[in-house]
Amino acid sequence: MNKVGPIIIIEDDMDDQEVLGEVFSELQFKNEIIYFRDGHAALEHLTKTTIEPFLILSDINMPKLDGLALREQIHNNEDLRLKCIPYLFFTTSSNQQHVISAYSKSVQGFFIKPKTYAQLLATIRKIVDYWQECESPDYVR
Repeated sequence: MNKVGPIIIIEDDMDDQEVLGEVFSELQFKNEIIYFRDGHAALEHLTKTTIEPFLILSDINMPKLDGLALREQIHNNEDLRLKCIPYLFFTTSSNQQHVISAYSKSVQGFFIKPKTYAQLLATIRKIVDYWQECESPDYVR
């Protein structure tokens, strides 16, 4: 896991992107934040870049390629799977079928977007701090 790599945020709602940008700015994590508005663009980036991301935060309901289908494609791509990039859903959907589907695709977390800025700040801090502390196998190409 590349703990200094970028954090990939896949979110089609521009207002949510803006608020997340404010949160990451306030928390002052050193990781670059890269946004994608749909799963297809994110997958294209992940399969073409040599930069190994630290973390992926993905919405579920998105155009072109939704979060569940994206997770499945990443999990089925051996090169991406071996990089051990934590993939977490960060969504407004609390539909239990989405939760079950997510974990059946080996997602590492499923979070409902908090309703207040303070809760959002605390949640993002916990997520990033947790993964900064977590150990994973070294990826060798």
